[in-house]
Amino acid sequence: QVQLVESGGGLVQPGGSLRLSCAASETFNIPVMAWYRQAPGKQRELVATISRGGTTRYADSVKGRFTISRDHAKNTVYLRMNSLKSEDTAVYYCYANLYSDYWGQGTQVTVSS
Repeated sequence: QVQLVESGGGLVQPGGSLRLSCAASETFNIPVMAWYRQAPGKQRELVATISRGGTTRYADSVKGRFTISRDHAKNTVYLRMNSLKSEDTAVYYCYANLYSDYWGQGTQVTVSS
């Protein structure tokens, strides 16, 4: 069983930055962790992934703006989001797979002036 708790969401103006955190009950044994997002009326989409060894992948829509990282000592995965746009508005979810799929409760990110 893996518990995931997101934090760091909020309201930010276009062009601004936020850092999301995902506190996990463990991270070292999890091969891949990820951030997903779901905007109103849209399907949940993959934003970024990070392997246990630190290999990262990003959706084309966030490449160059978002950075995913993980700190095994703190059992935490981060998503640094820069140059935010209105279309980044969504609920952001932390995801982990360790024999089963685990999701956090989500954190709202709203980009608006």
